[in-house]
Amino acid sequence: MARVLAAIAVAFAVFVASGPSIAAKRAADPFVSPEAIQHWMKNYRASPEPHLLPAAVKAMSRLGVFREIDSAGIYLGFAAGVIGSNPRLAETLVAEMFPLPPEDQIVIVRSIAWSGLPDWKAMMTLFVEKMPARRTLIERHLYGKLPGLMDLALDDNPAGIDALWGYYYGSGSALSIKRLIATLGWSVERDNVDKLTAGNMIKLTLAVNATRDMELLSIIKRQAIHQTKATAAPLAEVIEAAETYETAKLRKTALSAISDLKQKGSATKRDVSFWGQVGTTALALACVAAGVMGQVQFGLPCIVGGATATAALKVYTLDK
Repeated sequence: MARVLAAIAVAFAVFVASGPSIAAKRAADPFVSPEAIQHWMKNYRASPEPHLLPAAVKAMSRLGVFREIDSAGIYLGFAAGVIGSNPRLAETLVAEMFPLPPEDQIVIVRSIAWSGLPDWKAMMTLFVEKMPARRTLIERHLYGKLPGLMDLALDDNPAGIDALWGYYYGSGSALSIKRLIATLGWSVERDNVDKLTAGNMIKLTLAVNATRDMELLSIIKRQAIHQTKATAAPLAEVIEAAETYETAKLRKTALSAISDLKQKGSATKRDVSFWGQVGTTALALACVAAGVMGQVQFGLPCIVGGATATAALKVYTLDK
């Protein structure tokens, strides 16, 4: 018995001795994986820590989340939202993102251009010399040849939808939610497959997120009185689904959109593997079909760049 007690004491001593070092390691690098970054982003508005954004951006770069830029929309939008909602810290936050590999500096350019700050162009010029490889992209934003975040086309741009959600997570701004709501009329579109798909996914993600976010639900409900005939009914369905926690009907509508997409889309867009390359929002349709709605991070039915999306895509392909 004495030996057992001694062994336990030794083990406890080792645990206590090693505990602080493990905690210190986690504290020193809270962004050890894409999942850790996503967790921080998801909970950011509950406890905003804008000073951590530069470290998060560098971790995103290190972990390769910008390699497939079409699936990085939520990260770009989030960075823009944090910068846009912290005008006094904006210049410092951007400066601390350097150094960053030239291929990943798009996050800096977009976070400034999409921030919504009234003086974003002046701030962009401060960092031009640090990003010579991105000069063309910078100039196109400065000269209005590329749209701002709120002006992105969303019908064939899943990354744009993700970016609007990212902006909301980083800022809490109703502007991006209003932009998404404005497209809800597409959810009953019958002539344009891209719009039908985007409209249904926006409708579904609004409802799913609103079941977990009372602030978002309040924003959505306040917008109800401002809707056109085209968007009023779909928005009412979103509110009803969010308040009753019944998203099954909206999910079925999304599945119907998949069927329409495969039957009516072009040869390229009928190929589901194509959608696996263009971002989580479009791929979310396959995830819904695979029944993995409980495994979401941002209310988007697939985890950004995660194995869940790949598995769901395989299941969907096999089922069809």
